[in-house]
Amino acid sequence: MAIVHVTRQLPGDALQRITDAGHDLVVRRELMPPEAAELRRIVADADGLITTLSDRINTEILDAAPRLKVIANYAVGSDNIDVQAALRRDIAVGVTPDVLTDATADLTLALLLGVARQLPAAARDVTDGRWKTWDPQAHLGLELRGARLLVIGAGRIGRAVGERAAAFGMQVDYAGRDADLAALLPEADVVTLHAPLTLETRKIIGAEQLAAMKPSAILINTARGGLVDQDALVDALERGRLGGAGLDVTTPEPLPTYDPLLELPNVLVLPHIGSATVAARHRMTELAVGNVLAALAGEPLPHPAKT
Repeated sequence: MAIVHVTRQLPGDALQRITDAGHDLVVRRELMPPEAAELRRIVADADGLITTLSDRINTEILDAAPRLKVIANYAVGSDNIDVQAALRRDIAVGVTPDVLTDATADLTLALLLGVARQLPAAARDVTDGRWKTWDPQAHLGLELRGARLLVIGAGRIGRAVGERAAAFGMQVDYAGRDADLAALLPEADVVTLHAPLTLETRKIIGAEQLAAMKPSAILINTARGGLVDQDALVDALERGRLGGAGLDVTTPEPLPTYDPLLELPNVLVLPHIGSATVAARHRMTELAVGNVLAALAGEPLPHPAKT
């Protein structure tokens, strides 16, 4: 019999499969993610661990886990886990791929539409009492038909975003790993990010790339906050060198309430809700449980993390 710890309460009933398999299940009930000291206590007797992207699993945590056989990350990626360090300790690492595609693509389009039509500023005018009359010159935004969308990261989510954008009449370009961004960025009316966060992609959008974009262009990020140099983004927006931004991911998460991004009228920031549909989150729980049960049974993980 193994002990499986879950760092957060998860939607759906798939966790029941762990107890049905004869293992002990310990689900942490607190809303906030555990600090490092608590994580060390959690993993001390764990054979299996289900983590979220808020949990930083580094060598210090792994050293405190003498029995650990598997980490099932409740996320499509694993950049919050030192995967190589885990594998060196014969700890399998799994993720929950492919189930977030539609949910994240839908949200990307929601952000794109919200920023393109200046919804944050328009909504603030209503709530702050600045809406006095219909104004033919107020809140003039980008019409999607005929606009050019650059999708950086041509995987499942990026392609799904492109399909949705094409249905709105947008012209869609895809930038894969070896794409020439210097040539593509100046032509785009909207740039949307769907690449994994790696050493190569960290701050793939920085001051140089933002300067290459149209002053009217919009940046959308529903992938990872680290893909963007956030200070450079704030500078470009404040100086009018960028038309707007829609962000579901930031650095850090959550943003402090005094962050300058939250003061800008042409920015829409969401609390990392790209996968927040009932169907997607329930399926994520199922995949995480499947990874745990496979490892505890001595079987290969059905959804291992990329190494």
